[in-house]
Amino acid sequence: MHDMQAILDDIATKVTALPDRGKVATYIPQLACVDPDQFGMTVALPDGTVYSSGDAQTLFSIQSISKVFTLTIALGKLGDALWRRVGREPSGDPFNSIVQLEMEHGKPRNPFINAGAIAVVDAIMMGHQPKETIAEILQFVRFIADDNSICMDDRVAKSELLTGDRNASLAHFMASFGHFKNPVDFVLGTYFHQCSIAMSCEQLARAALFLVSDGLNTSNGTRVVSAQRARRINSLMMMCGHYDGSGEFAFRVGLPGKSGVGGGIMAVAPGKASIAVWSPGLDHVGNSKLGTIALEMLAERTGWSVFGH
Repeated sequence: MHDMQAILDDIATKVTALPDRGKVATYIPQLACVDPDQFGMTVALPDGTVYSSGDAQTLFSIQSISKVFTLTIALGKLGDALWRRVGREPSGDPFNSIVQLEMEHGKPRNPFINAGAIAVVDAIMMGHQPKETIAEILQFVRFIADDNSICMDDRVAKSELLTGDRNASLAHFMASFGHFKNPVDFVLGTYFHQCSIAMSCEQLARAALFLVSDGLNTSNGTRVVSAQRARRINSLMMMCGHYDGSGEFAFRVGLPGKSGVGGGIMAVAPGKASIAVWSPGLDHVGNSKLGTIALEMLAERTGWSVFGH
């Protein structure tokens, strides 16, 4: 067994000494004010044991990591019918690209680019009001993390709404192909709130535990999804979880993971542990710079890469 605490402390010491921390996302004003000098990391084991280092209790905006949770909800409601609405292929384009949508008649490549995540929200709304769907998403995240204190940050949601023109254009564009079943403004309002969920590394690592153990939350014995579905969610994270940096992340880290522009990354070592890391500075494709380096070090130290030692 690894001395996990020593490993995490060592990684935190090494990465926080690096001079280049990347750049904080500025296109959402609320994210631009975050102090870039923060770093937190948590590893959660299937038995519920949690190891943390750095700012692992600090809340941050999970942003696109929330797309894993809404995908899980959508698969629960629609099953494989969801794939008629959204594809399962890596995009190779920036997360907010509109080019591919035009070529592929309004069907997004995968559930983790913005267009795909917006389509997923439309799928789970099923004619309900945004308020009800937002409450349902939050309730699900609280359930899998076993933590009722998790909330949305209204300032971030408002900030996104004010700067969400690109996302609005993606949604209207998909709607123009007849792909939407709910009013576009309702879907967007729900999507912006979903992205504004605030969590700490510890909460996020706990929330991912069901993906470690074939869909079972072993710390409280509840089945969240079937084993097959958990594997499929992991495979989508491996292929598409880091936008157009997904191949690079798989190459360097070798774990399924999902990043967000708030600087968080949630990763899964199937059968072993879930990991959450947060550092607000991003690399050129929008993934946490120190977070990626820290995960690469962790995979190296533990041999957890899904591609073997």
